[in-house]
Amino acid sequence: MRFVRQTVGGLPRTFWMLFSAMLVNRVGAFGLLLLPTYLTTARGTTLAVAGLVTGAYGAGGAGGTLLGGVLADRWGRKATYLAGTCTAAVLMVGLGLARPIWLIAVLAAATGLAHSLPGPATVAAVVDVLPEQDRSRAFNLQFWAFNMGGAVAAALAGVIAEFSFLALFLIDATMTAVTAVLVWRLVPETLRRDRTEVAGPRRLFPINRARTPHAADRPAPGGLGVVLRDRVFLTFVGLTFILALLTMQGQSILQLAMEGDGLRPSAYGMVVSLGGAMIVVGQLFVPRLIGARRHAVVLSAAFVLLAVGYSAVFLADRLWIYLAAASVWTVGQMLAAPPNASIIAELAPTALRGRYQGVFFLVFPAAGFVAPSLGGWSLQHLDAWHWLLCGALGLAGALGHLLAARRREARAAQIRRVDVTPQTTAEPALA
Repeated sequence: MRFVRQTVGGLPRTFWMLFSAMLVNRVGAFGLLLLPTYLTTARGTTLAVAGLVTGAYGAGGAGGTLLGGVLADRWGRKATYLAGTCTAAVLMVGLGLARPIWLIAVLAAATGLAHSLPGPATVAAVVDVLPEQDRSRAFNLQFWAFNMGGAVAAALAGVIAEFSFLALFLIDATMTAVTAVLVWRLVPETLRRDRTEVAGPRRLFPINRARTPHAADRPAPGGLGVVLRDRVFLTFVGLTFILALLTMQGQSILQLAMEGDGLRPSAYGMVVSLGGAMIVVGQLFVPRLIGARRHAVVLSAAFVLLAVGYSAVFLADRLWIYLAAASVWTVGQMLAAPPNASIIAELAPTALRGRYQGVFFLVFPAAGFVAPSLGGWSLQHLDAWHWLLCGALGLAGALGHLLAARRREARAAQIRRVDVTPQTTAEPALA
């Protein structure tokens, strides 16, 4: 296989193609953004049922994330990405046309699975083509693209929904298909198969036994069991699950609270757009602000801001209060994103990078199931007290990051010492 080095702005061309694909996909991410509102207004469900159906999307995503991590290592990053996006485009059309609630729930779960397949593959591909010193910047740019596209989508979705919910799903399907074409034509496969591996009863043994300076210390490649026995990593995953639960409040339950206060879908679109716009601007200077600080300190501060922001919804009954609360928790999200992405890269051995990414990304669809499923019930029965519970959860996460910091930093240092696989400094040519 030939490799070429093509960079733009100091980062490889492959990264910028993935960046562009994410931006296009997020701009058209209409369908699931307003799914709870669609269910309660167009389909006439209760808050609890809307939460459960929305949760089905997250449940499917949980399986899709694990599957995506495994397939990213076996099939390759590009094939996994294309499988997910092509399937999702078809399912979104079906979701928009479905009428029975049970069918909507089934299609939502299937769409969640398809949407989650590309996540681990995308992050693994970015790590494949970038040396460690460039990853924080790259992840920050990806976070920027994710939120830039989300801000545009939210602003448009709120307006479009007041005319046609079906249009939301059809536009979403079209943009997802466009993303698949971009990756198919412009993104090369980044998974390098430099060694042949033979399956054993408990682990994979590399045929090439050539020793490196630290070969004796290198952990043997293995399956998901190796990842699930890594307590330091799983502690980090658990704390990220809290972050994802809080983030999902703004993507699912918040719109139901605003609907209960008599606010229209366009008002919810304004709240989401404000958060996206803040991130677009803030991520230009956030890396410089937090670059010299310990990851644990930054993440703890981020959780405190999330706690304050969501607690403030307890008092919200007008649009400006929702906007103010969103401003606070958005700052927390901005602070959390770069160190979170850097930590997962630091804790994942090269041979198991896709599987580690798969388990890590599992927290987001899992939260996508738990947050609306329990949140719909909680909001229906506890009313505004739901938001104070969210605040308490955020404070618990802040403390957890401070307590877990020492062992996590020691593990990251150990991975750097024993993982002597050369960083990819070249980029594969387009096949």
